[in-house]
Amino acid sequence: VQLVESGGGLVQGGGSLRLSCVASGSIFSINAMGWYRQAPGKQRELVARITDDGSTNYADSVKGRFTISRDNAKVYLHMNSLKPEDTAVYYCNADLVTATLYRSDYWGQGTQVTVSS
Repeated sequence: VQLVESGGGLVQGGGSLRLSCVASGSIFSINAMGWYRQAPGKQRELVARITDDGSTNYADSVKGRFTISRDNAKVYLHMNSLKPEDTAVYYCNADLVTATLYRSDYWGQGTQVTVSS
């Protein structure tokens, strides 16, 4: 199983970016997908998560600015009104069951988002 992110980059404060992540491999089902981020010197934190029934939850710091969506094995994070404090490496996460019925968390390699002031 592999998760591959794309869409990071450098943007000015107030700007927008869209992150994408696609899960591939021997997947039986996906229970939830989400985005986490880790800024330098800080712990990795949940940004947004979406379950297989479409339920979402967001970090308080991004509510009203970020939107998570999912299309089968793809998950997106639409980020608006970006702030310098959103600068971090963003990681895609999937809680899934493999074709051998093994359930686990999988992570992408991360994509850098840098917001300038």
